[in-house]
Amino acid sequence: IATYMKIFEEGVLVAKKDLYAKHTDIDVPNLHVLKLLQSLKSRGYVTERFSWLHFYYFLTNEGIEYLREFLHVPADVVPATLKKSAPRTGRPPGFGGPRGEGGAPREG
Repeated sequence: IATYMKIFEEGVLVAKKDLYAKHTDIDVPNLHVLKLLQSLKSRGYVTERFSWLHFYYFLTNEGIEYLREFLHVPADVVPATLKKSAPRTGRPPGFGGPRGEGGAPREG
């Protein structure tokens, strides 16, 4: 159930392709996490990407509904991947510094 709760909270779960290690975020063996997520993948509840010895699992809309029902989570609770982030204020870093003639950085 810890794996279900973690992927529902975050909307994504990363698991290293090391069957003998424990998962870094959940106190269960990686083998259990990978097999559970393979089962969810076969039912269309998650999508899988693999890169550099890590599996990346992303919840689908059907997976969100399934886990919401399985975990008895209210409809207003959504995974972190669906939450809007706070808008950035101001300019991005690196803009607005002192400039010399022609837009070149000032010397000295």
